[in-house]
Amino acid sequence: MQCPECQFNNPEGMKFCGECGCEIKSACPQCHFTNPPNFKFCGECGARLSAQEKSQPKELSLEDKLDKLQRYLPKGVTEKILAQRGRIEGERKHITVLFCDLVG
Repeated sequence: MQCPECQFNNPEGMKFCGECGCEIKSACPQCHFTNPPNFKFCGECGARLSAQEKSQPKELSLEDKLDKLQRYLPKGVTEKILAQRGRIEGERKHITVLFCDLVG
C-alpha cells in the first residue's frame, strides 16, 4: 500500500507508513471516501478499493509457457504435447483435479 504523503510502498495491512509515520488510509477512486487500509471495498459506495485485484495477469511468451510445461510434466508427455501442438492449440476443457495427502 502506497503512502499518500511520501509515496513509500508499505506492505499490505499497515496502519502507519514505515517511512514517514503518517496514517495510511485509502481513498475510494469513485467517491473519495477515506477508508481504513484493510478495506477491500469502500464503506460509503461499495466500490472496489484494491487496484491489484482488478489487474490482469501478464501474458506469458511461448518460451515461458514451454518452460513451465517442461518443468511440471514428464519428458515423454511434453514431447507428445509439442508434437500435436497444432491440433490442440487453443482448445479448452473443463477438468476436475483431486489432490490427496494420505498418511498411514
